[in-house]
Amino acid sequence: MAIKKSELYSKLWKSCDELRGGMDASQYKDYILILLFVKYVSDKYSGKKNVLVDIPKGGGFQDMVALKGKPEIGEGINTIIGKLAEANGLKGIIDNADFNDSDKLGKGKDMQDRLSNLVGIFQDESLDFSKNKADGDDILGDAYEYLMRNFATQSGKSKGQFYTPAEISLVIAKIIGASNAKSKDQTVYDPTCGSGSLLLKVAHEAPNGITIYGQENDVATRAMATMNMWLHENAEAIIERENTITNPQFKNKDGTLKTFDFAVSNPPFSTKSWSNGIDPANDEFKRFDGYAIPPTKNGDYTFLLHLIKSLKNTGKGAIILPHGVLFRGGAEAEIRKNIITRGYIKGIIGL
Repeated sequence: MAIKKSELYSKLWKSCDELRGGMDASQYKDYILILLFVKYVSDKYSGKKNVLVDIPKGGGFQDMVALKGKPEIGEGINTIIGKLAEANGLKGIIDNADFNDSDKLGKGKDMQDRLSNLVGIFQDESLDFSKNKADGDDILGDAYEYLMRNFATQSGKSKGQFYTPAEISLVIAKIIGASNAKSKDQTVYDPTCGSGSLLLKVAHEAPNGITIYGQENDVATRAMATMNMWLHENAEAIIERENTITNPQFKNKDGTLKTFDFAVSNPPFSTKSWSNGIDPANDEFKRFDGYAIPPTKNGDYTFLLHLIKSLKNTGKGAIILPHGVLFRGGAEAEIRKNIITRGYIKGIIGL
């Protein structure tokens, strides 16, 4: 029987209730998303050979169930996640949250009951991900976005820090012509990939396959992106960490920026410290050559010029920027005029 979205959402948010009090939403999302990941891959791949994810002995969700009600449940969950991470090259990705942290999860019986209840929610028979597709919907992807929306609201942070809404991602995937990707040899790149939602939408629009590259500066968000790729069976996606402007990770052997068939981005709006760590006048990647250097306190055009430099001559890209890029003066006006003169802009969509 297919999982009902409403029931899934209700249970996922109920699991969040178990963690409230000791931490805020920006922290407990890490715990919930890791449990969601472990439950999903365990349902999908336990007991199977030659599959995407190896569920090692003592490294699956049922091992967590066996710990319910035991004093050592926190330490035990850490061990289980560690085994799963070790078996799949996911150390530093799914093992960042400490399930034995008494400051966040309570001491003694309080932690024991809280974690037991949390595992019990995911144990519910209605949350069987072994067949997670229903009527063509991406149940898990929808659940992930549901959590992202609510975590952002609860923590007071912009949703854009975590993900790009599905409707906007779909528009972008279609206007860059991702459906025209002819094979897995073609590439898509997001220099500020967040949890990877925009990249996944592009990949979904490419029926012949596409190779995914992403970079994300925030450690926890990069971990979310990697888990998201695995959950959507794109484990081969390459998601790197570091500041894209000061330390881009995708380069050719000669040190120049790697170029891609498609590039998409929803960068942080009007970031004020984009030039920290580099000398823009002597940028080794020549992203500003022939243009002008964007204002020190506004990085919108920095990300646009990085995206342009990251495209092949035949490449197509799309970027989400605030409307101010259309009319601000000074260096930005000079950059804008230069980009238009070169014929790089095919269209502007106001949303």
